[in-house]
Amino acid sequence: MDRSKMYRRFRTLLIANRGEIACRAIRTAKAMGLRTVAVYSEADRGAMHVAAADEAVLLGPARARDSYLNIERVIESARQSGAEAVHPGYGFLSENAEFAQACADASLVFVGPTAAMMIAMGSKSGAKALMEKAGVPLVPGYHGEAQDEATLKKAADKIGFPILVKASAGGGGRGMRIVRSAGELAPAIVSAKREAKAAFGDDRVLIEKYLDTPRHIEVQVIGDSHGNLLSLFERECTLQRRHQKVVEEAPSPTLDASQREVVSAAARKAAAAVNYVGAGTIEFVSDGKEVFFIEMNTRLQVEHPVTELITGIDLVEWQLRVAFGEKLPLTQDQIKLNGHAVEARVYAENPTKNFMPSVGRIKTWRTPDAGDGLRIDAGYRAGDHVSPYYDAMLAKVIAWAPTRQAAIDKLNRGLEQTDVRGIVTNIPFLSALVTHPDVRSNTIDTGFIERELKNLTAAATTSGDLELGAAVAAILACEQKIARAEAHSPWRTFGWMPVGRRQRAFSFRPGQGAEQTVTLQYGNEPSTLTIGEREIAFAYALNDEGEINLTLDGVMSRVMSVVEGHELYLRTRNGRFELHWVDPFGGETEELVGEDKIVAPLPGTVVALLAEEGATLEKGAPILTLEVMKMEQTLRAPFAGVLKAIKCKVGDIVQEGVELAEVEPLGE
Repeated sequence: MDRSKMYRRFRTLLIANRGEIACRAIRTAKAMGLRTVAVYSEADRGAMHVAAADEAVLLGPARARDSYLNIERVIESARQSGAEAVHPGYGFLSENAEFAQACADASLVFVGPTAAMMIAMGSKSGAKALMEKAGVPLVPGYHGEAQDEATLKKAADKIGFPILVKASAGGGGRGMRIVRSAGELAPAIVSAKREAKAAFGDDRVLIEKYLDTPRHIEVQVIGDSHGNLLSLFERECTLQRRHQKVVEEAPSPTLDASQREVVSAAARKAAAAVNYVGAGTIEFVSDGKEVFFIEMNTRLQVEHPVTELITGIDLVEWQLRVAFGEKLPLTQDQIKLNGHAVEARVYAENPTKNFMPSVGRIKTWRTPDAGDGLRIDAGYRAGDHVSPYYDAMLAKVIAWAPTRQAAIDKLNRGLEQTDVRGIVTNIPFLSALVTHPDVRSNTIDTGFIERELKNLTAAATTSGDLELGAAVAAILACEQKIARAEAHSPWRTFGWMPVGRRQRAFSFRPGQGAEQTVTLQYGNEPSTLTIGEREIAFAYALNDEGEINLTLDGVMSRVMSVVEGHELYLRTRNGRFELHWVDPFGGETEELVGEDKIVAPLPGTVVALLAEEGATLEKGAPILTLEVMKMEQTLRAPFAGVLKAIKCKVGDIVQEGVELAEVEPLGE
């Protein structure tokens, strides 16, 4: 095909994605004077990216395969809206060669590489074969076409355990399993293939040697249609969980200047093997001595902002300029490295419950102001609904500073000042992670989070003790709730009465801790608070944002509070507190769920039954697997017993709380 048709100037851009990346692409496209078109599913009618675009087109039902992964419908949406070009974002169809070709066939400019380049580099197996010919060092492994169990087992035995079974298409940790012994191989292959098929529509896998203490280093590359190909330094993405990146930074604190040039040159060589056009990432794994090629992502990466902050380059703008057919604005020697940037991914998930995804409506969304090196890339806002159908990432908090330590400090402050309510997030976990001494000293590898998980999740959980500032904020929040409910009551005015002093007692239960009582006295004299035998005078002022300017012993601090029924969320300078207000007149109720009932923790699809009715199970034995938010969740026996009943079948779409199986304890 004529390159002038593949890369040409356009005025209207359709963004074939959702969430944070769609908002990100829309922002730059509008700044460049382009008209923007969003696409959305029925679940995303009121989504942030829909509101951000100039126009939006409905794709179809909520499930991704019926909407965002429906190539024909996306192409038709471009025709309907008059779009001349398509930006695929990342995930979904971004590395789908069939989609890239469909855009070309429809005379749409695809903002990315050609289908041929994708086929060559988008397949992990194909890319490894290509890199082997180009002389780029590879991790020992098997990346052949044969996918039968016998061939894969033979390859694994030859490589030697531990090995990594990895989806040949796609990324993000999906379809990836660590296998440490021959007995674990067969179920790992079945599970990896099933997850890969669901996520990418391709169940092929490859096998490679697993390095026990590896580091993950990647290089940003971009090429234009005039033969220019540049590298924009490297990123360190070693902090991962289940092969999913959690925190990324640039440049890598592991490499020195000489090593940086070697790995950058290797990346340019890898991309040049297919005359690459567009933005892409060459990923490497290091054992501390050598660096090995593992794959190329033929798209923009989630972590691209850290590269933007250290280079001053807007990568989405460069993507669009390349798609216009322009030459890259700079040469290799004009790209300068400035300072250090760190990014943390904010997810709707519960770190204390094995990172179970969280769904629901976002009731509160507060982030610090961007600027002075702090950047927030978000795809959600207050009032938006987090559905079970898509990836659980809500936003990214990114910080830049002249040094790595200063960037980490700034990132942590940004996380500490971010409050999202209505769903559970990993924000406290991220804060605990980036402030961990080993992270600050860069003594980590890709297994660090799994090894330190207990400590990190414990650190992310607020103390059961009722900290003084939280206690004051809690009773003021309750007073505010009472005053609003009783508009004509003498409680309506805080801290003042015509005569005398009034006293009121409040009881709180912090987390799973014991109930504690706090007594408030106020009137014409200074207000005092009593916790146990301690009494302290305080003053305060409330604002409409739910913040309390609190003065204790002459020290003023700001406390953020959110009241949701009897649940109180408070953020003080000493941490975050989740408190339950025990209202003596509120009619406390507790929902009890029998442990013998295996229920769906979230809406999802049953993808595997792992035990049969009547089977005797050990505690923790797998019963069934759900696919929830594109990730598999295995439900296990809560105790040793007999599997009395299975109440679902493979393929069932189940809602949260639906009973799926019943286990009868042994001895009954």
